[in-house]
Amino acid sequence: MIDLRNLETFFWVSSLGSFRAASEKLNTTQPAISQRIASLESALGVQLFERDARGVKLTAKGQEMLSHTERMLQMRRDMLEAASEQNVMTGTVRIGVAETIVQTWLPALVEQISASYPGLVLEIDVDTTHVLRMHLLARQIDVAFLMGPVLEARVENLPLCTYPLAWVASPKLDLGPEPTLERIGRFPVITYPANSTPYRVVRDILTRGGVATPRMYGSASLSMVVRMTLDCIGSSVITPVFLDKELASGELRLLDVQADSLPALSFTATWIQGPDSHVARTIAHLAQSVAAQAGGQGG
Repeated sequence: MIDLRNLETFFWVSSLGSFRAASEKLNTTQPAISQRIASLESALGVQLFERDARGVKLTAKGQEMLSHTERMLQMRRDMLEAASEQNVMTGTVRIGVAETIVQTWLPALVEQISASYPGLVLEIDVDTTHVLRMHLLARQIDVAFLMGPVLEARVENLPLCTYPLAWVASPKLDLGPEPTLERIGRFPVITYPANSTPYRVVRDILTRGGVATPRMYGSASLSMVVRMTLDCIGSSVITPVFLDKELASGELRLLDVQADSLPALSFTATWIQGPDSHVARTIAHLAQSVAAQAGGQGG
């Protein structure tokens, strides 16, 4: 008879890539993990892993068994969820969030989660999309709100919202009444981090527009980008969705620049499929609803 606990152990060893990581995930010892895998291999009559000094990897038969294991564990999860109300979900959910979401509708989502699922404890990690993607794939977070989608095996993406990018500057910055790329390029251009898509797009626009060596300041902190823009260090390229106060007061202005169009920022809720992904999926759908109410285009 196959023990579901052994199947769960097999899933986490294959997902995390080592017995040590699986033992930490399942809050047990490495010898216990080894014993469960050995018991499962004996029950199935096949070798599931190849072991060497670098760790473990699935055999061809192990890869085949993994898909069956995921279905069995998901059926168990579905049965348990059907037997209980969703609002009794408990435990800790680790959410990774891009700062644009923090500056827009994240507080409303946290309030909604608290009201609907008081048994859940939230751990929120704010970082760049590049870092959030790595943390998600390493299973250091359960669900990420990032510039997506993430196109990897067993990863699910749910569209959340789309925000336009714009050229923004202080009226005090000497750009003239109709700013050109040449005038903008006399100052640094401040935008998202250097490993982000907006940074690369803006750099290419400046280069094609005749700015031979554009000076660009990339920052993961949008509040820092806004501060530097207010201080006339240069113009910036960000989404103005959270700049209502600065634009209304005249501290900042949107620039009508004759240049290639800026892309919009499209955000997704992204998580990894698995027997423990129900909470992540639930949070993702709740986030989609909150984003739509906040007016994110396409949310």
